[in-house]
Amino acid sequence: MNLLLRAVMAGLFLIHFSSAVYAQPDSIDGFIHQVMQQRRIPGLQLAVVRNGEIVKLESYGLANIQDSVRLTDNTIFTINSITKAFTGVAIMQLVEAGKLQLEAPVSRYLDSLPASWRAVTVRQLLSHTSGIPNIMDNQNGGLLVPDNEAASWEQVQGLPMEFEAGESFSYCQTNYLLLGKIIGQLSGKHFVRFITENQLQKAGMPHTLDAGFGDDHDIIPQEARGYTYFRTGELTNVFEAFSPALRTTAGMHSTAEELAHWLIALSEGELLKAESSLSALWTPVKLNNGDTPGFSRLLNAYALGFPIASRYEHPAVTAIGGGRAALFLYPQDSLAIVVLTNLKGSIPETFIDEIAGFYIPEMKASNGFGYSPDVKRLWKELEKSGYKNVKERIRKLNTGGKGFSLPEGELNSWGYKLLRSGRIAAAIEIFKLNTSLYPESANTFDSLGEAFAVNGDKALAIKNYQRSLKLNPENTNAVEQLKKLRTN
Repeated sequence: MNLLLRAVMAGLFLIHFSSAVYAQPDSIDGFIHQVMQQRRIPGLQLAVVRNGEIVKLESYGLANIQDSVRLTDNTIFTINSITKAFTGVAIMQLVEAGKLQLEAPVSRYLDSLPASWRAVTVRQLLSHTSGIPNIMDNQNGGLLVPDNEAASWEQVQGLPMEFEAGESFSYCQTNYLLLGKIIGQLSGKHFVRFITENQLQKAGMPHTLDAGFGDDHDIIPQEARGYTYFRTGELTNVFEAFSPALRTTAGMHSTAEELAHWLIALSEGELLKAESSLSALWTPVKLNNGDTPGFSRLLNAYALGFPIASRYEHPAVTAIGGGRAALFLYPQDSLAIVVLTNLKGSIPETFIDEIAGFYIPEMKASNGFGYSPDVKRLWKELEKSGYKNVKERIRKLNTGGKGFSLPEGELNSWGYKLLRSGRIAAAIEIFKLNTSLYPESANTFDSLGEAFAVNGDKALAIKNYQRSLKLNPENTNAVEQLKKLRTN
């Protein structure tokens, strides 16, 4: 970003923050301001729903940097794959109408499909467990045949299955293309019209209605311009195209306020009549082996168009889009949070829980939220007494002798939180613990090597990166870091 644009952004952040201070805001505004600075987010909308009412609605920063256009509550954002949640609701509405069964094979509703696709169920389409090949090219992010939907559809039907249905999880846009066809076949209406009439109009979403389904080729009044740092490391415009048949996957535009209204309508039975329908919509789908797959340690399961944060405390039903939009619904807490940004790569799903912590204090990261019971016990002990003699502390905590469950991924995440907050010595102790518990894991030594590098201990950094590379010769990060350490 050039100096002029940096100055414009900094000035507008300061204007917003200063005016908010004079208005004596709650501390959420300060947190959002901090996140936007850290992640270099030009503009952000926030809506918070508590007990069925919107209790906070705020817009921060810029909708358009080039023209210094401030963000407002009426600014429209593309919501990318949050659209899939609307598709999931549409399918459940057809289930309630008696027109569709989730366990039915797709061939019951659509003709002329490849033989290998016909036994796949509707539930497997919704949950990305179908094994059907992707009509999108994962390398370039576009259709298999660039800018040619018909040719891409022809080509994908000739590809082999990725895996047997129900055996694995693979995020696949073909699934939602087929769901769009099913909605049209069973309702007698194009999926855009069906979703418009049965969700957008019912939930009261006028700006979403006006924006319609589309992509960056369309001119949408009051739309925030999209940006990214991915291409060059500098801020650039991002343009995304969604083929008409794929707009069940990522074709919608909305505002944080209207998505909040949609969540209220969904939760209060205005869009789905039966509680069992909502339960089905939000229940994680299991693979044939009983596992519940997901995107990450946070979004560790997937339901019917909704990623799920399945965990011990405050589980969340979520929808995410394009690395720049996310909503979290906490069913046990009567709380929902919507965050929309115009930065691809802002990843709001990683900080929404912290916003929730302003309403439910035990959810703040500073209170140990997000860890499993044994990890949380150890965290509390070390935060109180210091990060020394960690193994001895574990022995004292494990007085019952039943074993102490300290998963590798949680310890790694804990270590990186400490590292990001500047607590390097504490991070090293946690990473050292992880290497002792999981000595065959290349990742644990890679993380410890990084911590030593941050601490300026080149010899120990090299030693741990070498150990990581020995355990996993394909660890390209270790190779790159070793080159840097040896040449500096």
